[in-house]
Amino acid sequence: MDLLGVFFHGATLAFERDDLGREIMGIAVPGALALMADPLASLVDTAFIGRIGPVEIAAVGVSIVVFNQVTRIAVFPLVSVTTSFVAEEDATSSDRNKDEISGENEHNVSEMDELITHEENNATSSKSSFETDSSEINTEHKRKKIPSVSTALLLGGVLGLVETLLLVSCAKPILDFMGVKADTGMLNPALQYLVLRSLGAPAVLLSLAMQGVFRGLKDTRTPLYATVAGDAINIVLDPIFMFVFQYGVSGAAVAHVISQYFIAAILVCRLRLQVELLPPNLKHLPIGRFLKNGSLLLARVIAATCCVTLSASMAARLGPTQMAAFQICLQIWLASSLLADGLAFAGQAILASAFARKDHSKAKATASRLLQLGLILGLLLGLLLGVGLHTGSRLFTEDQGVLHHIYVAIPVQLQYAES
Repeated sequence: MDLLGVFFHGATLAFERDDLGREIMGIAVPGALALMADPLASLVDTAFIGRIGPVEIAAVGVSIVVFNQVTRIAVFPLVSVTTSFVAEEDATSSDRNKDEISGENEHNVSEMDELITHEENNATSSKSSFETDSSEINTEHKRKKIPSVSTALLLGGVLGLVETLLLVSCAKPILDFMGVKADTGMLNPALQYLVLRSLGAPAVLLSLAMQGVFRGLKDTRTPLYATVAGDAINIVLDPIFMFVFQYGVSGAAVAHVISQYFIAAILVCRLRLQVELLPPNLKHLPIGRFLKNGSLLLARVIAATCCVTLSASMAARLGPTQMAAFQICLQIWLASSLLADGLAFAGQAILASAFARKDHSKAKATASRLLQLGLILGLLLGLLLGVGLHTGSRLFTEDQGVLHHIYVAIPVQLQYAES
């Protein structure tokens, strides 16, 4: 079947609240909200920093772009591969465990029947023994053994440390490449924010890797709760560090780093209850499979990253006013566009499970439903951005020059939202 056939397959069921629709929404909605929480926290950062001045918001804007794009290069292939591999391994291991438990239960029932036949007086004790054996089997399988989980955590931790070392040691050359010059007044605040924010890179990459694991397990609520809790701490600490302690942009960076480590701690505590985090042998980790499939996604990420980085660099070279407008537009667009990623998470988890179980009819229905919902969501986002940027821009700045450039950029924002 061609692409159009897949797209229009079951088109009247796009909003149907059937089992597939509930499964998609159960993964997509919490996943999208969790993704939106961090950009929304960055919007709050932007709003607080905007009260200091346009130079500071422009400087922090460059630093945020650098940090996010470097993180995206590392994390997008990792999270995408993790979600698919965990969903696949979880589906196959669940089926295998069900077969094993069923076989063992049948064996226990057979033994119990023989005992009842030969010795009816011991029927009660035999039944108790059978229930105990079943309980032991369930306990044994309570914590899942999924090699991709350990691999994702290992790679996330290593990549986080590498990112921290890279940004701390090369912050000034990177900012210089981005067009941040000392004579604009942007260099010092940008440097302070980037160096401090980079200290949270290990927590960020570990958190995102664990979110990929939870998505593969079709649990997007746990990452949502952890992210909301962490971002709430960030929002509370922002004004305290920035204005009470008078740390300025450095305070915003410190608040963000604290919140990221808090999120990582919550996710680790929750994940260890469901999955074995430490493998019995490192040789069993599918690191080669991760690297092979992740490298295929890397080219796409680098291309998208280069576009955003180049745009930020050009805006920074135009001056603080233009860069401030660019930063506000970028954060609003990111926060809204991440709604579509919730559908992507649902697609990855459901399709990987369906293909692992060779359920091709469900895979086809899922692909069709997600394509239809994606088109509708793009049109709605375009409408919301067109209205929201006009009415909500003053929440971030009162500078008339910045507001003028934001209004000029609205048509471009709409095109991106609908695509």
